[in-house]
Amino acid sequence: MAADEPGFGPRGDPACHLGLDQLEERLRALPAAPRDAGRVALLVRRGPDKARGAPERIGLRPETGVPGDAWGRQQKPDPKAELTVMQVDVAELIANGQPLTVFGDNVFLELDLSADNLPTGSRVRIGRSTLEVTAKPHNGCRKFAARFGQDALRLVSKPELRGRNLRGIYMRVVEAGEVAVGNAVEVLSRPARVQQGS
Repeated sequence: MAADEPGFGPRGDPACHLGLDQLEERLRALPAAPRDAGRVALLVRRGPDKARGAPERIGLRPETGVPGDAWGRQQKPDPKAELTVMQVDVAELIANGQPLTVFGDNVFLELDLSADNLPTGSRVRIGRSTLEVTAKPHNGCRKFAARFGQDALRLVSKPELRGRNLRGIYMRVVEAGEVAVGNAVEVLSRPARVQQGS
């Protein structure tokens, strides 16, 4: 799908695209994100007309995710991709002044989303809802490159940075509940690490 085709969604502003060196330098300068507790920074719902809304609160439900979001309108929605979640400081770095709604992700958190901190199966309390990290990788795509530049796509795709989940993660709702901007976020559990050679 080309950036000028209907259904592409919001376009990015090429004047805001950063080069790879700038992105890497700014990434190195980011302070460490909280590992165990954080905050909901932004919520996004993708409407049927590709418009993006940023509600102050939403009700999350198992098997429907964000009510009214594009994910639930798919013919066969992938349960491993129910919610897209990004670390807000990384999103702000990549967006470089563009609205974060351009990403299309549902939830932006002040929390370390790296695979080291939140491996598959980790559970997180967000507001009154409980979410679980799924195994599906959240990769950059042509839309991401069109919105934020080829160098942003290169950054999030670098093998040595993949474990940081700079493009974000997928989560599923395991316990329904309301979530609001500013709500506390708490890591409830992480799966036990598999021992080498066992």
